[in-house]
Order: sequence, then C-alpha cells, then structure tokens
Amino acid sequence: MNAAAQQVYKPRRNLELALLLMALTVAVGSQFLVALALDEPITTDYYVEGAVFAGLVLAFHVVLRLRAKYADPFILPIVVTLNGLGIAMIHRLDFTPSFSGVADRQLMWTGVSIVAAIVLLWLLRDHRRLRQLTYISLAVSVVLLFLPIVPGLGQELNGARIWVTLGPASFQPSEIAKITLAVFFAGFLANNRDLILLAGRKVGPVTFPRLRDLAPMFIAWIIAIGVLVVQNDLGNALMFFGLFVAVIYVATSRFSWIAIGSVFMLIGAALAYQFVGHFRDRVEIWLNAFDQDIYERTFGGSYQVVQGLFGLAHGGLVGTGLGSGNPNMVSLANSDMIIAAFGEELGFIGLSAMLLLYLLLFSRYMRAGLGTRDTFGKLLAVGLAVVLVLQVFVVVGGLTRVIPMTGLATPFLAAGGSALLANWLIVAVLLLISHSARQPVIVGPMVNATGESSSGIESRLQHSDGPGARESAVHRHSAHRHHHDDDETRLNHTPADQQAPADQGGTK
Repeated sequence: MNAAAQQVYKPRRNLELALLLMALTVAVGSQFLVALALDEPITTDYYVEGAVFAGLVLAFHVVLRLRAKYADPFILPIVVTLNGLGIAMIHRLDFTPSFSGVADRQLMWTGVSIVAAIVLLWLLRDHRRLRQLTYISLAVSVVLLFLPIVPGLGQELNGARIWVTLGPASFQPSEIAKITLAVFFAGFLANNRDLILLAGRKVGPVTFPRLRDLAPMFIAWIIAIGVLVVQNDLGNALMFFGLFVAVIYVATSRFSWIAIGSVFMLIGAALAYQFVGHFRDRVEIWLNAFDQDIYERTFGGSYQVVQGLFGLAHGGLVGTGLGSGNPNMVSLANSDMIIAAFGEELGFIGLSAMLLLYLLLFSRYMRAGLGTRDTFGKLLAVGLAVVLVLQVFVVVGGLTRVIPMTGLATPFLAAGGSALLANWLIVAVLLLISHSARQPVIVGPMVNATGESSSGIESRLQHSDGPGARESAVHRHSAHRHHHDDDETRLNHTPADQQAPADQGGTK
C-alpha cells in the first residue's frame, strides 16, 4: 500500500482533539462575550456550565477513540461550534423577560443529546444493523407523524399541531421520524434497487419505472400531504418528500424520479393552497409581506418575517456585536427566527461563516456516504445529509422570502430539545458510517474461481490486535468471498470457455 493510501486511513483523532479545543473556545467564549456586552457579572455558573459542556464533548471524543477511531475528524468539531453558538445566543436572549429560562433548558437538552449519541455510538457499533429495522422504521414513522392528532396527546401551537405533551414534558415526534424515515428509505432502496433499475419503460431518453414500483413514492407523498393537511406543517412535509426523492435519485441515477417527484409536489402544493387555509396564509405572507393589512393581522400576519428582515438589514456587513443588538424585537427569536438574531449581531460576514459551517458539515456527511462500500450506508448517509441541508434551506429561505416561511428548527442552533436530540443522534450514525468508510483495508492472499492463488482486498477490520487477528480475518474473508455480502462487492463467475483466452494472455 503506498504512502498516499496510508495517509487516508490514519485515525486522525489528535486532529479532531485540536479542532475540538478551538470549537470549545468559540462556544464557551461566546458566553463570556455576551456577559461583557450586557454588563452582566460573570458568576461561577458560567464556569460550571462551560466545564460541563466541555466535559461531555471530550467524553464523546474518548468514545470515538475507543469505538470508531477512524471516524471523520471534522464532523464533531463543526457540530460543537454550532451547538455552542446556539446556546450563547439563547443565553443572550434570556436577559429579555419574554425569553427567560430557555438557556438552562437548552443546556440540559444538549447534555441529554450528547449522552444519547454516546450510548448509540457505543451500542450500535455497525450502522448496517439498522437495515434489519427497515419496515419497523416505516411503522414507527407513521405512528410518530400522526401521534400529535391523538386526542389528549397532541398540542396545537402557532397554528401547527406538531407537539405531543406527556405530563410536564413536550416533544416533537416528527424530529425523530426524520431518522426512522431515512432508515426506511435507505433499507427499501438497498433491497429493491436492482428491480427498480432493471424494470421500467423507456420513453425517449428517459426510463420510467413500473407503476408497481411507484408504490413507495405514493406512500411517501401521502404521508407528506397527510402531515401538511392534518398538522398544518409545511416544513416537515417538504422535508420528508424531498428526502425520498433525493435518496431514490441517488440510488437509481434516473432523472425520471426527479420529474415524477416534482409533479407530485406541484399537485400537492396546488391542493393545499385550495383546501388548507394555513398554507394559503403563508403564501400570502411570502408574496405580500409588506402589505399593511397582512402586516397588521393579529394572527397569521407578516410581522415576524418583516422584523426578521429589518434585523438582518440592521446587522449590515459586520453586525452590531454579540449582545449589542435588539433581536428580542422578533418573536420566536430563540427558535424559528434565531438566524435573524445571528444576522443582526454577527452581520453578513458572521452569518455567512455559520452557513459555511453547515456546508462543510453537509460535505462531510456526503463524503462518509461516498466512502462506504455498502449500499445501505451510502443511501442512509445521503438521506441524513439531505435532511440537514433541507432544514437549513427551508429556514434561511423562509426568512429571506425565497420560499414561504415554515416552522422548522435550525439544526443545533434553535431552542428545542426534540430537534437537538434528533440531530445529535444523526451525528452518531454518520460517524459510524464514516468509520466504516475510512478504516483500513487489509491486502492478503485469496483463492479465485479457478483455484489459483491471487492477491485481493480484505474486508475492513473492526478490531485487529496483532498478526494473528489479521491472518484469521484474511482466511475468513477468503472463504466468504464466494457468497453475496449485503450489497457490497460481488463476485462475477465467468464461464470457463469465456475466461480461458484472457487467462492465457490471448484476446477474447
């Protein structure tokens, strides 16, 4: 193996540790900057909270060294930076009476989320185990999505019925459903990819799948429209449907799925505009935000969107400084509109830097999917990456009036325990996939179809402790190469009459 290949397979955990120290400096330092800007005393609580956050992050790093030492070294530092900045902004807004008490709850949910991600990372160990839960994930997704409409459990807030209340606690089931739906889509397409690719009718340059193969698309479409109609939740409907279309396009490389998905989306949007008043109000706000009548509506007006735009304009190029603006003038500034708060106090440059962090995180998610050899892992990583980028696009696009405003949470920044927990679990799954993609490949002797010895590539070793473990792994792989393993590399046994000339150095 050459030097370039060996460089790829280095664990690079020390690089991750160095980046984590930088991320923690930004995250914890932002809290102190807020206190200095607002002339607030720096109490021992600042040091305790910073130490707890740093301790949890470093514990996550230690678990990666033990369980997934070849995982991508950039994912965790990027997430810690975004999460820390979100806590700092929520803490800054806590000094306004209408937003008080949220920062402590967000810090608590951050701890719970990191611990949950650590537990998942420790217990799961191999992302391919999730493939066994393909249809269970679909059933769980349906239950979670429609749980808010159950009498006595669901709660309507700001026109959308997406919350479930259990005693003093409440959570948003759709945040967990985005993970289970991604598992279902990846598992279904990994199991049926060959059938979808081979069967179909070609019309001109485009190959359309059979109607029976469109059944999952119809199911995804009905679920998305059901969420929109029943819960008035445009954001999640768009995200779930976009997730399926993106994953099936990656699985098949057929543009016809994009075309079919776009037609379904346009039909659904037209029906929603005709029969769902909440959606029609959002479209009116999007098109006529500065109309006086729409702006002054008591409910369903454009006040929130317009104030968010004014906040971005007030921030200008470099911003007013963390803690020196007036983001509290925007309703839901610590959740749905937190991007407007950052835009005002960090300016265009600061907000652009945060969006670049999301772009880097998306690219690392995609890189993990491209690097792994099993189809399920590829599709799952792509699906979760699409979930991330769709959430950011929907939030920023709604704020800047590129698309109608929706109620999705900005990943790792916005206040909300359900979204924070779901996104940290996604980080754990992606780190496992990247570990599978980057761990070393052992080259050893193999026996080919003719019985002659030849060199081949050994499967990636999870835990090799010395030469004995490597040799036993090589023998296991040689015996196993004659069977289909998942969707990964398969042996094509060519008939002897076709391969003999090539083996003898002649031309076929």
